[in-house]
Amino acid sequence: MRASFILSEVLNGLRRNVTMTVAMIITTAITLGMFGAGLLVVQMADKTQDIFLDRVEMQIFISDAVTDADPDCASAPCSTLRSDIEGAAGVESVQYIDRAQAYRDATTKTFANNPDIAALVREDTLPASFKVRMSDPGQFGVVLDQFRTADGVDSVLDQRELVKRIFSVLDGARNAAFAIALVLVFAAVLLIANTVQVAAYTRRTEVGIMRLVGATRWYTQLPFLLEAVIATMVGSVLAIAGLFGAKALFFDRALQDLYGVNILAKIGVSDVLFVAPWLIIIGVALSSVTAYATLRFYVRE
Repeated sequence: MRASFILSEVLNGLRRNVTMTVAMIITTAITLGMFGAGLLVVQMADKTQDIFLDRVEMQIFISDAVTDADPDCASAPCSTLRSDIEGAAGVESVQYIDRAQAYRDATTKTFANNPDIAALVREDTLPASFKVRMSDPGQFGVVLDQFRTADGVDSVLDQRELVKRIFSVLDGARNAAFAIALVLVFAAVLLIANTVQVAAYTRRTEVGIMRLVGATRWYTQLPFLLEAVIATMVGSVLAIAGLFGAKALFFDRALQDLYGVNILAKIGVSDVLFVAPWLIIIGVALSSVTAYATLRFYVRE
């Protein structure tokens, strides 16, 4: 197979159908860009989850009866409960918060920006508690289940529920990006198919002559397939460039404050470079399969 002939046919085909080729490139770039954005959000969510799970705590609130009888947690059942928690698997530290400390935390931290609510808080209405940090966040559920109904325990606060609500927002952004990408994939498939059909139709005489002199189907159809692949690869490169631009203009600027306080994990150049090859692979696979199927089922001769 003469490579120079195939290359010239590909270049002629791209030149003849320049408007449809440009449309294919743009559609592919937007499609892969949205898909890549979804992958970046997934990476951000995974890294952010590690940050939160490393800092997340749980509180085990002591019943009022136990607190009233032993405000300093110096005797059973409070002291026994503390020893049991400290000895539980995966527990890193246990801090006892008495009612006075709980009151100070409520007025100076929890409701610091809501003075009207802070004024309503009374020390005797707040329960004492144990604030527990875990060395292994995966043991949270085990420890909670173990002490949820223990003697002297009133209730437990599992901050993982707050983390789940935070990640539901990231999951929503990821799902939205993937949903838009899915719609655009459908549009890209139709556009690639139409472009290949038009290209084959405009060169039907040349293809017919080549088939009459013994050229194989692959020899005559490979240029059309390569045209679609090249256009898609250009679109993939534009999508990758768009992700780098989005990182600099959106992720780095709009989320700078959240990065600074370590609430969201930062998207780095390495994350974009990790996503980039997948965009090229997916783009080439999409165009190759679509072009081959189009040539197979719509171009019979």
